[in-house]
Amino acid sequence: MIGALLERRPAWLQLPSAERLRHWRRSPRWRDLPLLDRWLLQELLGPLLFGIAAFTAVSLSVGVVFELVRRVAESGLPVLAAVNVLMLRLPSFLVLSFPMATLMATLLAYSRLSGSSELTALRSVGVSTRRMVLPAMALALVMTLLTFVFNDVIVPRANLAATISLQRELGRAIATEESDNTLYSRFGDVQLSDGSTDYLLSHIFYARKFEKGIMLDVTLIDFSRFKYRQMLTAKIGKWNEAEGMWEFRNGRTTNIDTETGSTTSAKFDRYLYPFTRDPIEVAQLPTDASTMTVGQALTAERLLLEANNTKEARRLRVRVQEKFAFPAICLVFGLIGSSLGVRPNSRTSRSQGFGISVLLIFGYYLMSFIFSSLGITGTVSPFLAAWLPVGIGLAGGLWLLLQASR
Repeated sequence: MIGALLERRPAWLQLPSAERLRHWRRSPRWRDLPLLDRWLLQELLGPLLFGIAAFTAVSLSVGVVFELVRRVAESGLPVLAAVNVLMLRLPSFLVLSFPMATLMATLLAYSRLSGSSELTALRSVGVSTRRMVLPAMALALVMTLLTFVFNDVIVPRANLAATISLQRELGRAIATEESDNTLYSRFGDVQLSDGSTDYLLSHIFYARKFEKGIMLDVTLIDFSRFKYRQMLTAKIGKWNEAEGMWEFRNGRTTNIDTETGSTTSAKFDRYLYPFTRDPIEVAQLPTDASTMTVGQALTAERLLLEANNTKEARRLRVRVQEKFAFPAICLVFGLIGSSLGVRPNSRTSRSQGFGISVLLIFGYYLMSFIFSSLGITGTVSPFLAAWLPVGIGLAGGLWLLLQASR
């Protein structure tokens, strides 16, 4: 078998160039891979699918199923609606299981091959340990790309749809009261008593409800002028694209002289007010970072910086970096799992592999949580907070690979 695995020139490579091209076009791409790689990938696919199923079932049961069963029993949630919510939440747990399954698959597959002396046979004919783990790293790279696509494209939409579906079935509005309250604070140049200006809070915009592009029960407070405060209240507010301003309907403006205490007030049917359209973007953004795409998170970060909310902006900056760093965990776990499994005389059963995987996963995620907290508090930069665990994990995996190569 080893001789076949190391065949460097398959029969089709000895054909003339024209016939070789026709043969390549007719043959599946899978057949174009070296036999060694195909063999190892086949050994990896079984444990990978088993790991995805096992970890998804466990995490889904703990994270969603028990809560939905309680909702069905206590809140009268229809069973079909509960199943629909469960299916919508499934992608978020698949994303969590991909890295864990990659670790378990590489650990189990290489441990089995090492325990049956097949890897020893490969070493005896000159196949290096690094060459053996190459298919595992290729599979880990595919899982990394798959995790990123799920995490940025599928999961945010599915989580949002699950939340809306659950709230609708429980008899609440599509958006809860808390998420309806749109509050936007803007910082800008504010006139001071000496005639100079300073960068301070200039406006507060609040709307009780936002639906179909229209703000309802709007209150706008203007602090930008020295000695004066202007408050505008309106039943309806919408962005007028043609004028580039806000159009308010059925409201009142009140001007307050802060020195004398005198006020002037006037009603209006229609009032155009020059202000940014950012409140619309704030209202349209999900409130939970897990339901945001990378683009939405970047928009939310910009709005928070404009509102001078640096802590929340830094938290979102960490989350944006984690959107890219989290899929790379598949590479980390693929390297660690294959390096542990490829050691000579390594024997690991499925139960042992599951236990080792859980311990490694717990340790890695604990480290990631610590660095994430340090990034949010500003102790380390958001980039380092997200990527240092990946770097440490890859360094540990390379060290294990070097140890296994000796």
